[in-house]
Amino acid sequence: MIIDDGMLFRQAVEKDAGTLVKLHDQAARWMRANGIDQWKPGDKDAEHFRARIREGEVWIAEDADGRVVGAYELWWSDEEAWGVQPRVAGYIHRLMIERSAAPAGAGMRILEHAEYRIARTGRERARLDCVSTNPRLLAYYQGAGYRVVGECPSKQGKDGRVYGVILMERRLDV
Repeated sequence: MIIDDGMLFRQAVEKDAGTLVKLHDQAARWMRANGIDQWKPGDKDAEHFRARIREGEVWIAEDADGRVVGAYELWWSDEEAWGVQPRVAGYIHRLMIERSAAPAGAGMRILEHAEYRIARTGRERARLDCVSTNPRLLAYYQGAGYRVVGECPSKQGKDGRVYGVILMERRLDV
């Protein structure tokens, strides 16, 4: 467990899948309520998170009382959006915040934890993608030091929906 400014970070295990589904669905409902068409409740089931836990890393952030305040997925490749790439980056996905429990600034601290994890592997870049129709999220990541490096105009979701994503990266101190 890693402690960061009052938040505890632990790597998720398969029994956390239900908690991650709940966190994802809460985030999706918040997005929809705020006019952001990005995630949909029910899009990610427990098997999705169990697979991500087995194939990469999923991290959960908790407060000092053990309440889940956020989570994220960390992948070591993302060919669907980025194509085949040299192994110089980690790919941050599904950064989720439990808005009723997370302290102010939790999203940025979770993002920093993901960057720390990537840098510990010796990889020099953190990458992520942002749905092109979400200017608020794009601005958030730019404010965190990410720069736009490209676009994938036709990413296909598991539901068959095609959408565009903005590709972003940040150089890390390794």
